[in-house]
Amino acid sequence: MRRSITALARTMTVPLCALVTLAAAALPAAAADGARYDTVIRSGLVYDGSGSTPFTGDVAIKGDRITYVGPRAPGKGSREIDARGKAIAPGFINMLAHPEESLLVDGRALSDLRQGVTLEVMGEISMGPLNAAMKADTVRQQVDVYYDVDWNTLGEYLNKLERRGITPNVASFVSAGTVRVFVLGEDDVQPSELQLKQMRQLVRQATEEGALGVTTALIYNPYTYAKTPELVALAQESAQCGGMYIAHMRSEGDRLVEAVEETIAIAKASGAPAEIYHLKVAGQANWNKLDRVIAAVDAARAAGTRITADMYTYTAGATGLDAAMPHWVQEGGFDKWVERLRDPAVRARVAEEMRDPAPTWENILLAAGAKGALLLQFKNPALKPLVGKTLDEVARMRGVSPEEAAMELVVEDGTRVGVAYFLMSEDNVRRQVALPWVSFGSDADAPAPEGAFLLSGEHPRAYGNFARVLARYARDEKLISVQEAVRRLSAFPAETLSLTDRGRLRKGFYADVVTFDPKTIQDHATYDLPHQLSTGVENVWINGMQALKDGEATRVASGRFVRGRAWTGAPHGGCRASSSEWQWSK
Repeated sequence: MRRSITALARTMTVPLCALVTLAAAALPAAAADGARYDTVIRSGLVYDGSGSTPFTGDVAIKGDRITYVGPRAPGKGSREIDARGKAIAPGFINMLAHPEESLLVDGRALSDLRQGVTLEVMGEISMGPLNAAMKADTVRQQVDVYYDVDWNTLGEYLNKLERRGITPNVASFVSAGTVRVFVLGEDDVQPSELQLKQMRQLVRQATEEGALGVTTALIYNPYTYAKTPELVALAQESAQCGGMYIAHMRSEGDRLVEAVEETIAIAKASGAPAEIYHLKVAGQANWNKLDRVIAAVDAARAAGTRITADMYTYTAGATGLDAAMPHWVQEGGFDKWVERLRDPAVRARVAEEMRDPAPTWENILLAAGAKGALLLQFKNPALKPLVGKTLDEVARMRGVSPEEAAMELVVEDGTRVGVAYFLMSEDNVRRQVALPWVSFGSDADAPAPEGAFLLSGEHPRAYGNFARVLARYARDEKLISVQEAVRRLSAFPAETLSLTDRGRLRKGFYADVVTFDPKTIQDHATYDLPHQLSTGVENVWINGMQALKDGEATRVASGRFVRGRAWTGAPHGGCRASSSEWQWSK
């Protein structure tokens, strides 16, 4: 879940014109000796993204495309890279990324770049469409860093990033929750027929601007108020535009199996392929449900429903204290939530419901316990010393119950407060890593270990999620082969997103290319010391421009807005009459 950024460094404030100059300087000049390529990466172990056995060979780049993949590229490049002993792979795709705000102040996305990520896929709570009230709320929620909200639609936001000059490619879904707030506000209400039509039109507009489909975040207010028919209608609109339906499901714990069944039902009813965001089994009492989840997904896939999932490779999630309190107290938005929490009678009722062992809502704090709730982010400077402490520790410091402490912190900080919740078992994480229909996403922003970023805590997944797949689960534990890990970091998510020219090392594909050392690639971030860059990724090219050179960011503006199939700027773009007209990739 995207959280407001507490601590961001203005480390990439170069004007766009200067970035363009830097980018031009980074491109190889035309060689006087008539070189055939701009760059040739020589004699590396080529993992082409297909999952097949790697081979020793070359990859050549000219302009923004790959022009050769094979045993020996003929001719020369203006620049030649010796990759002996190193792996050459397609750029990695972050299937659940949250650098929506961090990219506005640091366009390098350094924590991900150092892991070989070349495409950030955003949108669980999308940056558009926004009305005046939503824009004002976005400004109010800003923490430590301030930026103008000078866009209205999702397409305008993504175009802004591209114009500004960023390192990674970016793509986004449009959030059903964002659309709901735009039309209905934050109350527990259901749309009229006319309002639902307006919501569908907003989804269509976003997809025609380039969105990849529609998402949900159903454990949070006010998004949880959406009922299944509303979600089917918006997913159907997305399907008619060639888009997906991706779900942060209603439950990842007590009602996990039912939530998976709802997701499958929405896919079947709408015709949209579906994805489960950050697949997990939350709460020890629920850990034995993974078998049923896998069986349900496998059965749906066998019956012809296209459904996949993504995950992060850690046993803790991260969200806010809003996920610890009942929905009714949050109805109407943050200000009303805080106003209610100032009432002692309301607080007593909330505390009682937070302790209920069988809540009717998704109580993440109950699943993790106060000792398993690590405080990460505060806006109020007086509360920043609490970063790195557990909710249990703070409650004991204050002489109150954990439930009272949680309510006090929300009121005092004026935010939902960022928290890491320890919820999952490592055994289940390892089993999920081995599933062939699971890709990977950090579910985090893309910070750097410098400046104001260091004022807040961070989940280690922001710095280590992708390196951890290759280092721990492929190389060390051998749960999957390196070639399978590369496939599920590159070609598989690209195919899931129906991106036909990214995700593989193939002639004609965009030149998103990574070199890394399979023997030394390693994540270093921990919960105690999260701001630690991964190592082992040496070079990264994005659209043919070298974004990482010998482990150092070049700061070139290599990133582009990667659009979905309904984008009206593409030949034959725009939504079709029905989803049956689209040929989904297998």
